[in-house]
Amino acid sequence: MSSPNPGEEREKLVSKMPAHLQQALKVRAAQLQTDMQDAVAAGIQAWRACTDELPTINTAKADSFGTYLPEGLYEDFKVDCRHRGVSYIQGLAQAVALWLDDNPAAAQQMTRRFVVCNQKGGVGKTAVSAGLAQALAEAGQRVLLVDYDPQGHLTHQLGLTAIPAGEESLITHMLHRDQAKQPLLDLTIAIQGDRFDGRLRILPAAFDAFLLDSGLTVFRGPRHAALERALAPLEDHFDAIVVDSPPSLGLAMDAALTYGRQRDDEKPGASGLIIPVEAEDTSAQAYGMLIQQIDSLSRDFDLAIDQLGLVVNKFDSRRGYIATSSLEKWKSLGTPPVLAVIPDVKEQREAVRKQRGLLDYAPDCEQSHQMRQIARGVKTA
Repeated sequence: MSSPNPGEEREKLVSKMPAHLQQALKVRAAQLQTDMQDAVAAGIQAWRACTDELPTINTAKADSFGTYLPEGLYEDFKVDCRHRGVSYIQGLAQAVALWLDDNPAAAQQMTRRFVVCNQKGGVGKTAVSAGLAQALAEAGQRVLLVDYDPQGHLTHQLGLTAIPAGEESLITHMLHRDQAKQPLLDLTIAIQGDRFDGRLRILPAAFDAFLLDSGLTVFRGPRHAALERALAPLEDHFDAIVVDSPPSLGLAMDAALTYGRQRDDEKPGASGLIIPVEAEDTSAQAYGMLIQQIDSLSRDFDLAIDQLGLVVNKFDSRRGYIATSSLEKWKSLGTPPVLAVIPDVKEQREAVRKQRGLLDYAPDCEQSHQMRQIARGVKTA
């Protein structure tokens, strides 16, 4: 259910709506970056102003639906429903259908690419990658998670198995595309969870990735573009692709950074890097090394690589001055901004043990809310 906008008087609407309309509303609102409660309010206002006879919508087996409307609008809507001789459920369905007709999906946008990276291990790249992808899928987007780390933590944490050495994988499509026998899309697997409704898929890790740097050394072609070349056929199928990168500064990481670059005709900040850090000194040192790699790659190949933001992970103020002062230093950078501060609490560890997505396992925990905050931050980039 939508939450009331701060600073605006809203009242709760509780009704029912056909499942297909609820899904269409959720997806369209996400595509247009509109809050669902604002979409419903606009639909009701358009419905009240409409003088044409609207088609009757089949509301049999309608599911529960709730949102918040500007104060007074719900009562006015119910009065109009009585005057028109339709049920509140029918009126709401017509209003949402009218909004969908009046607000068609925008032309297909370029797939946004988010590369989650830091050459320091243990800072939470996997947790942030999974959480961001789940939050985007929950909001209605079609999302692909790419486990680009040969250690395969993301794959295993979601209850899947990495692709054995020698079998076709992302690495095959990067280094030996002419030998690939099936589309890379066929290797992706849907992540279960009612909140994702089939919109979230993962490309599992491959053990062959341990040899990716050496393979890229002898690769015939632009090595830094190998990942982009492999993933390009998938982009028509997804609104966003999230890459969980290895803790590396090698050629494989060059390819990941290149994949997140700003493309021609793409607005600044639409795609780029999300960098998990911790509130301690070694994270700052590792961040400095990553910045050097980004700067070097950008100069060598004339690339624009946007840092969309930092995520301060596993934060615990009880660790004292080091933690709190480090957090303030991260925030004081200003650019890139701190997108979220994720507390070090138990739900993420429990979700890993259960081999479930965090937002599916504990959708209302603080960590899940912060993952959604990251998703909101990159949507406004």
